[in-house]
Amino acid sequence: MIKIGLVQQSAWDLPIDSMPLAAGYLKAVLAADADLASEVDVRIYNLRGGWSITEMASVIFTDDVPDVLAFSVLGWNYRNFACLAELHKQLKPDGYVIFGGNHVSHQAAKVFRECPAVDHLVNGEGELTFRDLVAALLDDYKEPDLAPIPGLSFRTPDGSHTTTPDRDRIDNLDILPSPFLTGAIPLLDHNGVFPYEFALMETNRGCPYKCSFCYWGGATGQRVRSFSRDRLAAELDLFGHHQVPTVFLCDANFGMLEADEEFTEDLLRANAKYGFPVALEANWAKNKSQRFRRIVRTLRDRGFKSSFTLALQTLSDDALIDMKRHNMKLNQWEELADWLAEEDMEAFVELIWGAPGETVQSFFTGYDKLAEKVPRIAVYPLLLLPNTAYSEQRELHGFITVRGQADDFEYVLANRTSTLAENLRMQRFMFLARILGENQYFKRLWHPARLLAGMSQSQVIHSLLDRVETSAHPSMAAFREAFPIIAESPAVAAGHRMLYGDPALNQEIERWWNEEVVSRFPAPWRELGQDFYHFECWSRPIYQPPGGLRPACWHEDGHQYVSDPVTFSFPVAQVLDRLAAGDLTLPSPETTTYVFRSEQGFYLHLDNHETGAHYFAQATAVEPADYLKPATA
Repeated sequence: MIKIGLVQQSAWDLPIDSMPLAAGYLKAVLAADADLASEVDVRIYNLRGGWSITEMASVIFTDDVPDVLAFSVLGWNYRNFACLAELHKQLKPDGYVIFGGNHVSHQAAKVFRECPAVDHLVNGEGELTFRDLVAALLDDYKEPDLAPIPGLSFRTPDGSHTTTPDRDRIDNLDILPSPFLTGAIPLLDHNGVFPYEFALMETNRGCPYKCSFCYWGGATGQRVRSFSRDRLAAELDLFGHHQVPTVFLCDANFGMLEADEEFTEDLLRANAKYGFPVALEANWAKNKSQRFRRIVRTLRDRGFKSSFTLALQTLSDDALIDMKRHNMKLNQWEELADWLAEEDMEAFVELIWGAPGETVQSFFTGYDKLAEKVPRIAVYPLLLLPNTAYSEQRELHGFITVRGQADDFEYVLANRTSTLAENLRMQRFMFLARILGENQYFKRLWHPARLLAGMSQSQVIHSLLDRVETSAHPSMAAFREAFPIIAESPAVAAGHRMLYGDPALNQEIERWWNEEVVSRFPAPWRELGQDFYHFECWSRPIYQPPGGLRPACWHEDGHQYVSDPVTFSFPVAQVLDRLAAGDLTLPSPETTTYVFRSEQGFYLHLDNHETGAHYFAQATAVEPADYLKPATA
């Protein structure tokens, strides 16, 4: 009997577990093999992001030390997993450490040089290679015959290493047992509750594009291979039965295939049967066909929560050429953005800063052009990922990079079209832009600022950035200290939590709004401009840490928070809707009272802007006479 530990760690320090999908596949594959199942004892160690090495070590090694420890490695956990591998060798000198995953695939020379405790490296799609490796260890634990196993790198007795030929991609994905239907990944905790941030799910593997910055599991430029409809429908039915609220698809281009419409039908069937799932998040198809439009309209009509992504990355023609994305229909985004707005569907744009060919000026030109139609913009710093065209052409593009202190990502600090100084300033902009735009701390303020104050979205962010950098207020000073050198996601999440956790910080931002933005409004609009910010505050999700006090004037009603009635001098919600449509007609004063409703659970999901978007409060106009103690704005 061999004891096998499968180690997976989420990217961020979430207060809720992430689903260990990769480890679940490996466990399911071993359990389904008649020759292996009775000979192995497999346990998944699902670690949270942000845990220290000692915390992770206590989880893995306290009860027993696995004979084989297999890690699913990505840039954020590479260094920590190397330390845990070293500890494993001290505790189990005759044990084996296996690395696999996007960050280490086809990187044997680097991994074996930097991680002396790693014995084997799985390249590419890993399930069958891992199964064959375990079979070889069972056959001869001390001197396994690894040469016949494709897709593997391993150390040799002379101290070097060898790599076997690549394994063919799995053509029939249904030979991989479902980690859900087999129980490899439990869907309920000991309290009978779904314990994860969301359910991760694949409907297919592969991506037909070859974007210069992307690796996508080594499946770029590949034919897309799909799981069968019956299998996916059975998984969705199981999710519905266990009241899984959100499904997050790991596909590269959902909405591209005919099978995606069938999946949508089965998702809706599970919802009709159980009332769950209620939300779908996905990496949507790059080219938005009529099939994509049918899917998103169907989801909207059935009340599903979802955010629809325009993964543009840049509007610079020069940068698009180097990205190998210049001829994509995706770049014809304006008509699609108009259509999404007309259909009242939530959308956001993804951009990358740091791509060669992009300049500061071209970036802000594109950013503000996009923001006029889609203010929710996610801006990510460019990383040089292993096995990508950018990584292989670093000299051509003049990349200057630095590896993270706690991770193994290569962060781009300069390239042939942007300097180090420009990049460092851009990181500060991105940090604030990701909180205000991507995470929607400002959700409905962008159109009033642009139309009434004449400020583009980037100008609004720069104005607040200037205030943060010069303010002497203690809360603003603490927020300023939280700005990272690189606008990476963990730092963004921490800054975002500061805004929700410190009312004084929000008050200072409101003061900035009134002094620097509303002051530019035409005089008749200024009272309304202040109400805009009050309405924004009431519309935000309710942030209540475990054991913390519920915000004043809010009450629990089942799974929702409900506010006291809030009275404004104008019908603010209607005015904001009209401004978003470009209507600058000044409204007449009209006392309007709203009640706001928000789903509970935002504290657990704040760090993910896609699922966090499900928790914003909705305003309903009511008659104030219906309430005895109305709150004030």
